[in-house]
Amino acid sequence: MRKRRKGRTDTLTRRERSERMALIRSRDTKPELLVRRIAKSCGYKFRLNVASLPGKPDLVFLRHRKVIFVHGCFWHRHPGCALARLPKSKLEFWLPKLTGNRRRDLRDLRRLRRAGWHVKVIWECQTKDTRCLESSIRKFLRPSR
Repeated sequence: MRKRRKGRTDTLTRRERSERMALIRSRDTKPELLVRRIAKSCGYKFRLNVASLPGKPDLVFLRHRKVIFVHGCFWHRHPGCALARLPKSKLEFWLPKLTGNRRRDLRDLRRLRRAGWHVKVIWECQTKDTRCLESSIRKFLRPSR
């Protein structure tokens, strides 16, 4: 039996919500693993989640001074993407959280660029077309002249 608290519109119990949220990964997501596999198949060496850099980029190509972030469209608010829709319940919780994520991402991108890093953001929805994704990664990692 579901207990409903006054003012809440969540359709799941606290336990069900907790179990569902525990399934969400922040590292080694399917899109991230795909981007890693492509970068590796192109012959590039990279480090993962370098904490000393702003935003802790997903892939760091030290020799090239380039980083790639692999963002989930929902969590990082991909502009104009259907996957970035807002939840229907608990907006007072989700709106500040997701807005804060987006604001932090933009700040981290600025800090990296100011420090001389080249930055690429790959959105979750862009990982559906692997040919296009591989081409985009190759183009980004190609040495600049």
